[in-house]
Amino acid sequence: MRVALVIERFEDAAGGGEQVAWNVARELARAGDEVHVYCREGAEAEGVRVHRLATPKFWQPLRVLSFARRVGRALAEEDFDVVHAFSKAHGSDVLHVGGGSHADYMEQTYGDRGARWRKFSPRHRTLLSLERKMFETPRLIGQCVSHRVKREIAARYEIEDARLPVIPCGVDIARFAPENQGDAREAVRRELAAGDTMVWLFAGSGWRRKGLDIALEALSLCRDSNSRLWVAGKDDPAAWRAKAEALGVAPRVQFLGERGDLERVYAACDGFLFPTRYDAFGLVCLEAAAAQCPVVVSARAGASELFEDCGRVIDRADDPAAYAEAMDELADAHAREALALRAHAMAKEHDWPMHVDRLRNLYAEVAA
Repeated sequence: MRVALVIERFEDAAGGGEQVAWNVARELARAGDEVHVYCREGAEAEGVRVHRLATPKFWQPLRVLSFARRVGRALAEEDFDVVHAFSKAHGSDVLHVGGGSHADYMEQTYGDRGARWRKFSPRHRTLLSLERKMFETPRLIGQCVSHRVKREIAARYEIEDARLPVIPCGVDIARFAPENQGDAREAVRRELAAGDTMVWLFAGSGWRRKGLDIALEALSLCRDSNSRLWVAGKDDPAAWRAKAEALGVAPRVQFLGERGDLERVYAACDGFLFPTRYDAFGLVCLEAAAAQCPVVVSARAGASELFEDCGRVIDRADDPAAYAEAMDELADAHAREALALRAHAMAKEHDWPMHVDRLRNLYAEVAA
């Protein structure tokens, strides 16, 4: 097939949506498809033709609208079997709904404050308007990363089931598999002076939405007063250090910053904690599972749907006692191992080749 992918930034080391687009492009090329990527900035990838569109970089509303329009004009001059957008753009056949409904994201992340932001923020008004216009296009297919996202989009835009297929994100099994990490566990624990203590990992950027405050409170409630929390990702740690101090857990919390070797960090920790307030999916959960790491996750993460039988899913995102109870249970090595093995088996059913096989079936239906 001749496939166009649309993403503002096309590179491997960026956020979740960018990682998905990067891996989809490469797997489509390996499958023999002719793959074109339309972006405003991006890296070269083997077998992929990258088209960079000049777009203003200042003021996000202008940037987003300009990119959507320029992509639409570029696509109108070509003949593709399918156009799969990972950033909102005119002329798309399939939209990767990797962030969920933007309106639901605002409401569940910011509550009443979110309603005010939607009313007055040019950025959010622009994103909401683009989302609404795309879903008003009768032929658009919304590729949802979870059933949670499907329910949100269906309810908000009154779209029938057939236009909202659910295809969860994929994961690089080989990159995260523990047998491929060598001495990473010993080396990273030595680097971070962890010794033999129980270590939980919290990973992601935008720590308020991801629930770092809940993770810190849960750590303070654990029976094991020596257990530690590693915090990886991009955010300002100053306020969170103060929170840890107030809870009396500051000596047990380490801020790792952004790590380009998360596969080694997964190998070195004993469990993964993800008490997010809202995530359409939460790719880090699937990475942890691929790393054979037990996962405790909020039900507000779309990925939690994959962990009902191979993780601990906490119904209320803001219930630190429930997270602490799960952490206490998994302080037992046998319980951790049993859960981690089931999670790893689940992750192997969601590697990137399998993900792209599902996408190619969808593309064939769209092209027909």
